[in-house]
Amino acid sequence: MDIEALKKMIDGGRDGAMPRLTLGEALAREGDTDGAQEHLRKAIEFDPDYSAAWRALGRLQLKAGERAAATETFRAGLDAARRRGDMQIVRELEVRLKRLDGS
Repeated sequence: MDIEALKKMIDGGRDGAMPRLTLGEALAREGDTDGAQEHLRKAIEFDPDYSAAWRALGRLQLKAGERAAATETFRAGLDAARRRGDMQIVRELEVRLKRLDGS
C-alpha cells in the first residue's frame, strides 16, 4: 500500500496501530525520518505492547545515530515483546541490545 493510500485510510477513520506502523515504515523507506517517527510513536500509543512498532522505531533511531534513544526504545520493545509472547522479536531485540551494550 502506498503512502497516500495509507494517509487516506487513517484520515478516513481506519486508524490504529497497524496502519500507523505500516505508514511509519513506508515513510522511513522514503527517507522521511521525522514523519516515520511520528507515526511509529502513534502506533505505540494505540498499542503499547505492539513490539513490532517499538522495534521499527528503535531501528530508525539507531540509523539516525540516536544510540541512547534506540537503546531505550529497544528495552521498552523487549518488555512489550515478552508481555505479548513474541519470541522472534524478543530474540532480535536481545541481540541488538547486547551489541549496543558491548560496543
